[in-house]
Amino acid sequence: MKFDNGDVFVVMRKLVCFAAMLSVAIALLLSVGTQSASASDWSLIGPDGGNVRSLAYDPSDPSHLLLGTSAAQVFVSHDGGNTWAPFAHLGESDDLVIDHVVFDPTNTQIIYAAGWGLYHDDEGDVFRSDDGGVTWRALPGAHGKSIRALAMAPNDHNTLVIGALDGVFWSRDAGATWQRMTPENSEVTSNYSTMKNFVSVAIDPQNPEIVYAGTRHLAWKTANGGQNWRSVHDGMLDDSDVFSIIIDPKTPSRVYASACSGIYKSDNGADQFHRVQGMPHSAIRTRVLKQDPVRSSIVYAGTTGGLWKTLDGGAKWSLVTSPDVVVNDVLIDPRNPEHVLLATDRGGVLATNDGFAKYQPSNRGFSHRMVGAVISDRNNPKRLYVGIVNDKIHGGLFTTDDVGKTWLQVSKGLGDRDIVSLDQADNGVIFAGTNHGIFYLSSLIGAWQPATMINGPVPEWQKKEEVPAPVKPTAKGSKSSRTSTGKTTTAAARKAPVEVPIPIAIAPRVRSLQITDKAWYAATNEGLFISVDSGKKWYGTPVEGESDFVTASDYPDGTITLASIKRAFVSRDGGRTWSEITIPNYVTGIYNFTMTPDSTLWLGTREGAARSANDGSTWVHVMSGLPPSGVLGVTYDASTQRLLATAMGSKGVFESVDGGKSWKQTPEASFSIRTAMSYQGQLLATSWHNGLLLRRVSSADLVQSSAAGVAGAATKSQN
Repeated sequence: MKFDNGDVFVVMRKLVCFAAMLSVAIALLLSVGTQSASASDWSLIGPDGGNVRSLAYDPSDPSHLLLGTSAAQVFVSHDGGNTWAPFAHLGESDDLVIDHVVFDPTNTQIIYAAGWGLYHDDEGDVFRSDDGGVTWRALPGAHGKSIRALAMAPNDHNTLVIGALDGVFWSRDAGATWQRMTPENSEVTSNYSTMKNFVSVAIDPQNPEIVYAGTRHLAWKTANGGQNWRSVHDGMLDDSDVFSIIIDPKTPSRVYASACSGIYKSDNGADQFHRVQGMPHSAIRTRVLKQDPVRSSIVYAGTTGGLWKTLDGGAKWSLVTSPDVVVNDVLIDPRNPEHVLLATDRGGVLATNDGFAKYQPSNRGFSHRMVGAVISDRNNPKRLYVGIVNDKIHGGLFTTDDVGKTWLQVSKGLGDRDIVSLDQADNGVIFAGTNHGIFYLSSLIGAWQPATMINGPVPEWQKKEEVPAPVKPTAKGSKSSRTSTGKTTTAAARKAPVEVPIPIAIAPRVRSLQITDKAWYAATNEGLFISVDSGKKWYGTPVEGESDFVTASDYPDGTITLASIKRAFVSRDGGRTWSEITIPNYVTGIYNFTMTPDSTLWLGTREGAARSANDGSTWVHVMSGLPPSGVLGVTYDASTQRLLATAMGSKGVFESVDGGKSWKQTPEASFSIRTAMSYQGQLLATSWHNGLLLRRVSSADLVQSSAAGVAGAATKSQN
């Protein structure tokens, strides 16, 4: 809609009057005690599933379960794993892998959790809660250790043993203090030269001084609390990562060990092992072993090739899941050992009630997924399309029509590609930018098809929508005529004066997709790609010598903003020509580059947000209400006429209704937020690791936001 100056004056005068009346209404509403903004809540809506690292049950109530993830998070279930809810975040970062959770059986309000840093070997902790997980504290003696294993002595709840990359340690006082059990580095002799990189521990059920420990190379045993160790590898292949060790509680001399070379069993306290038979090579990387607490002859082996089960103590094994299931942990319900849960890579929790005769996902309320992109349907605004990163065949595209109550995976044809960008054409076709090219989906019951991406500019004939016929070889007996040069041509050749060269197809990482009325754009790591034939073919070239783009955005007036990590560009004519924008000299990395309806340019950068009202001639470093660094982006939300911003490490969304002069942060969610958008009158955010978050805005929030927006518009008109 367009207004002339007189129309604008009339509209703004009405808005000022409305603002005055609205302020009175707000006062009346607040006087009767309306709900404050801080009472609004975020909810996790999915897509369900993702990576699960560990599972544990409360011995006093086995329906009470805890689940650990690879992003420092713990989820809780109070119904035996049927439903889940966010519960706790351990530590300061989001890259702690929670591989072990242990309840104290004498007081289940006491819980221990151990984790290791995903990117740094000197990061990790043992955490303890004394109030059932409401609060947690890191135990000082274990801080900074990359902890890959945690065990509690079955007959002494105060004895804990941890296996870390730098050794084995134990506590005899419930974690208050820790002592090294393995030799110091300075004391390493040839006998102990491989006592490092510990990944598993087990404590004898009758004697807590007998400890088994597995490394990335061998297994070890001490019978006297670490005073002496001996390698226990007879019968076991050398260089076997010993991922898991379990001891039969009824017969402690019976020991099982899992490794990258298979499963081993000893009946004499690990003096001699023998490798179990019957498991194929694809499943020999066994990550976890668990013994049925009621029927000791039943043992489960969680491998990278599915879950295997033995009914006779290891003599014969059978595969009880699909071979593509990667198992990280196994939980057996002590009340009903036929009820078993699996912690898996990408597939979340798998559950069975019949010992894996049948099984199904059990992820309601649990989401550990990285969202690459999210859009709402053009014709059905309630429908969401969500593109997933890192989940391979368990990822791709998910869609929901009921705000996450149910999800449909639509990934046939994508293989294991990541979706990092999404857009939808007017005819309803979904286009996905992946880590390996562009794909399109015509129907939710169909399969994804690859679009052609060609390295080179859009041909002139395609810009004019004139596709020449290809040159065909002369057929035997066909009529021909001579050209002025004397060369013979066929009739088909005369109709095709331009021979189309064979295109060189590539499949870049497509970080941003924009579908406009005149052309379609894709920002990739191989240049800016353009399609003028509704996405059938895409042609890509650098812009001003730059190829590795991170973001592109289009606007109703034909403007396009484009940015790489170091450079920013603007086109005012739909991408025909480009002007480079001078960015602030203090900016070392660009996350996003956008424009608001008043032509203000916004940069989201490592150094915070920057705003320019004069096409980049000057910039203002915006720090009033926004973090001074790590602003991921500033976008204009047309439905509410506000600006939305997100920042690295923030669990809230920053909102501005006065063009960015001031900002207010929403109440925090349980997880860090990457992007935000309006959805059905609410605020929809993508998290870093946990899918989508929805903030269900209260009526008071809407009134306050509307009032602020009107007041901001009135102030702007007066200025």
